[in-house]
Formats: sequence, C-alpha cells, structure tokens
Amino acid sequence: MIRKLVAVSLLTLASGHLLAAECSVDVDSTDQMTYSTKNIDIDKSCKTFTVNLTHSGSLPKNVMGHNWVLAKEADAQPVATDGLSASIDKNYLKDGDARVIAHTKIIGAGEKDSVTFDVSKLTAGEAYAFFCTFPGHISMMKGIVAVK
Repeated sequence: MIRKLVAVSLLTLASGHLLAAECSVDVDSTDQMTYSTKNIDIDKSCKTFTVNLTHSGSLPKNVMGHNWVLAKEADAQPVATDGLSASIDKNYLKDGDARVIAHTKIIGAGEKDSVTFDVSKLTAGEAYAFFCTFPGHISMMKGIVAVK
C-alpha cells in the first residue's frame, strides 16, 4: 500500500512538472530577415516571460541587425516608424516610447540578447505584436503574441 502511494505521489509530482507553464521562448533571427517563429503564446500563469533572441546570420548589426520589440498590434508600425529617426545605438526606438512594452537591443551575427517582462502588463484578449525596428525590417519580421 505504501509503495502504491509513493508511486502515485511520484507520478503526480512528475506530471505536475510537465504541466508547468513554459515562461520563456527562444527566437532566432537571420540574414534573410526572418524570425524562427510567427506566434508566441504566453501562459496566463506566467508572472514574467523571457525572450531569448539570437542572430544566426553572418552579417554585422549595422548591416543586418535585429531586435525583438513588443507592443500592442495597433502600435507596431507607428513604433517602428518613429524609431527610424533614432540611431542604431538607441535600437531604432524613440527615447521613452511608452507604447513599447519590452525590447531587446539590436544584435548582429552570432550575438544574443534577452528581455524579461512582467506579464501583468499584457491583457488577455488584447492583440500584441512583436517586430524588428531595424529600418525596413518590420515588413517581414513580425509576429503575434497572445496571453492564453
């Protein structure tokens, strides 16, 4: 009987671990102006969420740099447009842009950056987008973020 209880307890612990929400995602960016994903689902049980951005291309950041920016979907293009006047040193983001929920820095070939943000800043049911603000990249480098 005790053996059975131990076995059931261990199975419960193991399955609970397997069902735990994944509160991070790895996103790769390339010289072909692509992200490795177009959709990111965030479990509503996550308190924080981390995006780990890598650049697997061979071009430097001043030629083919990429970042990962999160904003409401309706704000994505205006954020990118306003960022055009900012320099690469400012990650092509306007200083103090309140529409930006989270962002990484601009990275080039072989580089990595991460950003962790508070999930409570996102509202379930709201449309969010992630995108690259390097000039011209938002046309191809964008995707959807949803809280589920």
